[in-house]
Amino acid sequence: MNTKEYHSAVNNFSDGVYRFALKLSKDDALAKDLVQDAFEKIWIKKGSIEAKKVKSYLFKTVFNQFLDGKKRNKVVSIEEYHSEPMFHQESCDLKDVLNMALATLPPVQKSAILLRDYEGYNYDEIGEVLDLNPSQVKVYIYRARKQLQKYIGKLESVI
Repeated sequence: MNTKEYHSAVNNFSDGVYRFALKLSKDDALAKDLVQDAFEKIWIKKGSIEAKKVKSYLFKTVFNQFLDGKKRNKVVSIEEYHSEPMFHQESCDLKDVLNMALATLPPVQKSAILLRDYEGYNYDEIGEVLDLNPSQVKVYIYRARKQLQKYIGKLESVI
């Protein structure tokens, strides 16, 4: 990858990678740091990275850095993933409910859902980012959707 291809990657992928990092972390400053670190790693390794694989490398780097940070800070708790819905019908809109539901998912499932439904990746691309085979990706997405469905319940009760 040359400098021109690097700048092209920054222009083409920074918004999507930032949205992904923001949905994962729910923290604007952390999301910006994750994206900046991912692009820095690409710049350092630009000689060994193919331009066509930059997008998946960026998402994979952000995901791995996020997981490393959670492990280092020991933020993950079992209660975080199995809590009861904490919203009141009159005070939340659908986007808030969906964001709260996404927060209940384990990081791998959340990432798979975000990459599939928000970024439009196919199963092979998601597998490349998350180091899974396509059938594992399908299972994680299925389980995540079931968990979201369980959390949200009937759509009529939310609207």
